[in-house]
Amino acid sequence: MNVNDDLEKLIENLPFFLQEQLNKHTDKDQLIEIILDLGRRPEARFVSGPQYLSQKIISWQDLDYTTKRISKFSNENRAGIERTLHRISCIRNRQFLINGLTCRIGRAVFGIISVVRDLLESEKSILILGKPGVGKTTIIREIARVLADEIQKRVIIIDTANEIAGDSDIPHSGIGRARRMQVAKTEFQHQVMIEAVENHMPQVIIVDEIGTELEVLAARTIAEKGVQLVGTTHGNCLENLIKNPPLVDLIGGIQYVTLSDDEAKRRGTKKSILERKAYPAFEIIIEINQQNYWTIHEDVNQSVDLFLRDNFVIGQIRQFHLTEKIKIKYPKTQSYQNSLISSSNNLNNSFLTTNKNWILVNQFKDQKSLKLQSKQLVIYPYSLSYNLLKEVLLKTGLKFVLTNEIKKANLIIGLKKHLKQNFKLITLAKQKNIPIYALNNISLYQVTKIVQLMNN
Repeated sequence: MNVNDDLEKLIENLPFFLQEQLNKHTDKDQLIEIILDLGRRPEARFVSGPQYLSQKIISWQDLDYTTKRISKFSNENRAGIERTLHRISCIRNRQFLINGLTCRIGRAVFGIISVVRDLLESEKSILILGKPGVGKTTIIREIARVLADEIQKRVIIIDTANEIAGDSDIPHSGIGRARRMQVAKTEFQHQVMIEAVENHMPQVIIVDEIGTELEVLAARTIAEKGVQLVGTTHGNCLENLIKNPPLVDLIGGIQYVTLSDDEAKRRGTKKSILERKAYPAFEIIIEINQQNYWTIHEDVNQSVDLFLRDNFVIGQIRQFHLTEKIKIKYPKTQSYQNSLISSSNNLNNSFLTTNKNWILVNQFKDQKSLKLQSKQLVIYPYSLSYNLLKEVLLKTGLKFVLTNEIKKANLIIGLKKHLKQNFKLITLAKQKNIPIYALNNISLYQVTKIVQLMNN
């Protein structure tokens, strides 16, 4: 791995007595941040732990010297240094005067994502989970460079705090050929995410620190448009995400479902159970447990479903060291495989007992047309999520294609309330002898049962 930290550009903006101490420090390449608090000794935090840099205490003059040599502080009390990745955050008193500075070292680490290079090439959306300070921003910066320079994708970075590409109108070289869109205020991040898709035709959107319901909604909207997403959010593990109400929709959302007495008895569960509502916006989750120890969920659908059924098992762990080869541990035990088979069987059997919440809109003279004889389903989804249909159809094992052209379809599936308003669609389908199935609401069970019955 190669590291570019531009540390000297930060040090030269600090008071002279600190410059001397830091320049001769033997562990300055392990520096994480520098703390300057009024009336206290200056402190440096290294990977190994904190250390005081001087016996001299910080004065108003020392703080003023540093703040005048960096960019202006934003509404979020953050500033930076031109053409670097360093972030300086301030603490203010009740008179809004700065009485403390946190100077966080920004580094571009080249080669850090070699451990997950295969996941990037899968073109699936990836969410990175980790505690503050574990290195999430460094990881997505390198992901942006690899996707743009090596995999030749059109990459747009939504840089709200200017941490990914630096505090300058000219982005840092650490992002390669990726483009960067700055965000004027944090509360506008979701708007800029949507604007990036609508105006700049990206293949990949990269966003740091997804945290609000509006940002989650924007992420789901982008995923439905077929754009690959790479994002980060705070959390130790997948369980934290499932139990976090504003963020749970990133993995499909959770809802209570009431089963019939027979179904609950057959499953061996309570009548009210938790189930995933929809297809997740992110298909892969990476948990940054430590800087060189990552947990991978390659199938978020499966991981969430198993967790809700109390069958959850960690699927994959990846470790790497500078002097060793990458190690991938994949503890796929027999009990884990059995739980997958059991879950799949329970899911399929439950469709056979589900009430009919769908109807066939148009009737045909030739009743055989209801059973599709072609080897491949060509489906026109109307007011339905492409990702939801993909998830269902992949489980049935059928060959299928989703199309935007009605004339090419041999099956139309849509929402009843929307289909009622589209007489042209119904008329055209009748002329082309294409069956239309209308759902009362979007449900994994309803869609699967339709496909199963038509395939029998």
